[in-house]
Amino acid sequence: MTQAELLQKLADLLSLPGETETVEYKSATNDFHFDNIGKYFSALSNEANLRGNNAAWLLFGVRDDKTICGSHYRRTRPELDSLKLEIANHTTANITFIEIHEVLHIAGRVLLFEIPPAPSGIPVAWKGHCYGRAASSLVALSIDKLETIRAQQKITDWSANIVPAATIADLDPVAISHAKVKFKSAKSVGFLHGEIDSWDDTTFLDKTRITISGSITNAAILLLGKPQSVSLLLPSIGQISWVLKSSESGYQHFGPPFLLTVNDVYTKIRNLNFKHLLPNSIDPVEIAKYDQWSILEALNNCIAHQDYTLCQRIVVTETDTELCFTNAGYFIEGFSPEEYYLVNRTPRRYRNPFLSQAMHTLGMIDTIGSGIKRIIDEHMKRFLPLPGYDFSEPETTSLRFFGRIIDTKYTDLLIIRKDLDLKTIVALDRVQKRLPITPVQIKALKKAKLIEGRAPNFHVSPSTATATGDQVEYIHKKGLDDNFYKELILQYLITNGQASRKEIDSLLLSKLPGILSDEQKQNKVRNLLMQLSTRSEKIKNIGTRKSPLWQIA
Repeated sequence: MTQAELLQKLADLLSLPGETETVEYKSATNDFHFDNIGKYFSALSNEANLRGNNAAWLLFGVRDDKTICGSHYRRTRPELDSLKLEIANHTTANITFIEIHEVLHIAGRVLLFEIPPAPSGIPVAWKGHCYGRAASSLVALSIDKLETIRAQQKITDWSANIVPAATIADLDPVAISHAKVKFKSAKSVGFLHGEIDSWDDTTFLDKTRITISGSITNAAILLLGKPQSVSLLLPSIGQISWVLKSSESGYQHFGPPFLLTVNDVYTKIRNLNFKHLLPNSIDPVEIAKYDQWSILEALNNCIAHQDYTLCQRIVVTETDTELCFTNAGYFIEGFSPEEYYLVNRTPRRYRNPFLSQAMHTLGMIDTIGSGIKRIIDEHMKRFLPLPGYDFSEPETTSLRFFGRIIDTKYTDLLIIRKDLDLKTIVALDRVQKRLPITPVQIKALKKAKLIEGRAPNFHVSPSTATATGDQVEYIHKKGLDDNFYKELILQYLITNGQASRKEIDSLLLSKLPGILSDEQKQNKVRNLLMQLSTRSEKIKNIGTRKSPLWQIA
């Protein structure tokens, strides 16, 4: 809005008899408590939803009697814009202000915070608590208001819907066979393998709850359908699109059966290694851009959580340095991702429970929310920036993987300091990305001498991220995490198709700790291969025991 339009909007808001459930005045002459802004955001957003308003308004620089006193809160535009992200970090589905308007009135500066109504069916919470209004007072959102919002959109399970025209002939026999293998390998099956082998395809699909009494569901088409069966889902779209945006360009679309094609999507991604030189060292450390398990987990989560009623495709966008996974739909329960990996929250419901259960049965996902935590852990092990979620597009969730180093001091710190806990690393990651951190985080990082500078321009302290000669020697003697070496093996096999034991030795032996003897290094490689083949079943030997030849399983 122009200044003239803003002045008119301010006049309209001040012409009201007083504060309402969707309009709040605050003098905020110099400052205002951040937590209280969040509470008012939740309350006004929920009340705007209940009254069918396009927006609610929080005004700074206006007294309760509607006289303008002016506000000095966050004097610069960058400070105001950073508040949007600060609020989004603690609200349902990372919802934030539509805009923060600065009105230059003759009586003083007034801020108009334009707040969106809560999404249909989803009450907006602030730090896990929903707020509302009783007349002009801030209160906890009452049960009746909470249920009124929730009742706006009764969640139906699209994935459990029967496809009337579909039969078992529309499912891919190879995908069904693979599903049986995956089902038998699940640890919580509860059936004997001989019993499973005696089932025909119809019995198997019913037992695994992919079909219902022999009828083909939307979930069955997505996971096991023949490529041409995707038309049976119309107008919904069952498609994953891989898009390459870099010095090269390209794209490819992948449809059912998703049980198989997620691996095809993975093979399109250029997951190479890059080298990082530690301070005071002449030997660089090789780091894989991405972790295979994390990529497949992100893809499977997109499939499980996609809102198929919005008729959109899942998109995987690859650049030279990043991967972005985008699916339609908010986080179903509205919690922030941080709650899943910092406090181990367990989801209570899914958007597609039938599909999610089928994918869990086939070992594609878990159903306790631990996948996000493991993705974070895997990125920490490889010393790269933590994945970032983006909810800026309406009804859309995006997850970004960084396949590059943003701040070498952050990477060096993770390699050297094995004692840092997850909360500290999350805060440091925000510092390297130039994102705001809370006063509590600032105090803790300053006390530990992990950051330097003044708000908002903090940076990772170079003194704590510099390895001494002894530390570099320790790293070379101790070696890196086993997952690092396993990832090297997997990337080599993906790139080259197969590898003999001699080729794998050539890949790894020079990178293993110098403190190990040649025999110990050979045993180390043998153990890594055993863990990948026997325990995680990621690779397989297509040669003999004496002359193994390894491939991706």
